Amino acid sequence: MKPDFDTDEGIGRRASLGVLVLAEDATVEPELARITALEGVALYHSRIPMAAEVRPDTLARMERELPDAVRLLPAAADLEVVAYACTSGATMLGSEAVSRAIGAVLPRARVTDPLAAILAAGRALEVRRLGLLTPYLPAISERLRGALEQAGFEIVAFGSFEESDDRIVARITPTSILRAAEQVAQAAACEALVISCTGLRCLDILEELERRIGIPAISSNQALGWQMLRLSGIRDLLPGFGRLLSHH
Repeated sequence: MKPDFDTDEGIGRRASLGVLVLAEDATVEPELARITALEGVALYHSRIPMAAEVRPDTLARMERELPDAVRLLPAAADLEVVAYACTSGATMLGSEAVSRAIGAVLPRARVTDPLAAILAAGRALEVRRLGLLTPYLPAISERLRGALEQAGFEIVAFGSFEESDDRIVARITPTSILRAAEQVAQAAACEALVISCTGLRCLDILEELERRIGIPAISSNQALGWQMLRLSGIRDLLPGFGRLLSHH
């Protein structure tokens, strides 16, 4: 017996999204899954080989790995947006290089990364004076500061855990992040606080952090999920993940 069947638009009838995740990242997939858990939205992942140690040289090697990771995303999904989920990698490689590498395989997809998303989030929130918290070694943090300043933002307060191992970064407790972020925000008059790194577990503390410091908080995964949805044409406001997703 061969029964008849019908077809429809599939899971991603509103949007199909792809995300490229570092091999050692244990945080971005669960957090993006929560942000994009909307009816008709499909989220697909591919992994990029990456050393556990986040250093300028290991990040730079990822550029040649990007096209192969893109090819492992499902072609049948007809992805509207593909994101490279590494803030430090996007900072070291540059958003333009990331877009070229992904576009060489999927020329019709719109491309973003956490750095581009943080910049877009800052502009949407109409802020300029930022506090910045990272887990990075000084060389990577300085490069990120430079990228934010070149885009027109001013870094008025800064802190870093200075931890290079992604496996350890993923185990930094949300309570520790909340405490450190609050300290950075209190160090100077900020208009928003940026917590950089897709490996840091921030999603559950953003609302409490904003309540404590009285200004918007932007995390890498929050900003990335927000921009992926917006680039795909989805304008749903999502409470519980900070001012960016609930108001913009």
